[in-house]
Amino acid sequence: MQFHDREQAGRELAVRLRIEQEKGMLPDPLVLALPRGGVTVAQEVASALDAPLDVLVVRKIGVPYEEELGVGAIVGDDDPLYDEQFLDQLGLGDAELAPVVERERAELHRREDLYREGRPAPGLRGRTVIVVDDGLATGSTARAALRFVRRRGPARLVLAVPVGSPDAADRLRPEADEVLCLQRPPAFMAVGNFYEDFEQLTDDDVLRALHTTAEP
Repeated sequence: MQFHDREQAGRELAVRLRIEQEKGMLPDPLVLALPRGGVTVAQEVASALDAPLDVLVVRKIGVPYEEELGVGAIVGDDDPLYDEQFLDQLGLGDAELAPVVERERAELHRREDLYREGRPAPGLRGRTVIVVDDGLATGSTARAALRFVRRRGPARLVLAVPVGSPDAADRLRPEADEVLCLQRPPAFMAVGNFYEDFEQLTDDDVLRALHTTAEP
């Protein structure tokens, strides 16, 4: 089953989360989108839950000769979080990946500065934090995001995505109090295959979403 677009996927995700909210399972919610793709999905969720929306910028670390092949991710100024088994298989180490990390860190900070526009990052301690993306492939960026959030003391941590690899969703279960993944197709290839319209979002799209629903 394909979603028409990210808006529809976000609305379907929001229905499930709204049920949990009505049962008292999501007190004081804050929705954190993984930009850019997760922002449109998260905007629908935040609207349905009457919750503030903000972003958590995570950057994938790809291998030097195949950038789309992710071996880890970075958040903020944290050390990279790698798939160590995968690195061993590829014969890669910190020295080979250092230029990639430096480049992705610079892009991460550029996006943080642009999206935040001088606003401080939202406080997470004691809140229900719902991390939203448009899908899970390897799960490397989501894992880095969840660990970053967990260290900041949320009362409850939820990962919510419309579609994902069954293996990735299962591997992420220990990282969150709940992993909500609406579709787990066994023949998973790429997130975009499950959307009719998977147009890439721009920085302006992210800013428009935040201007509408960001925490004051």
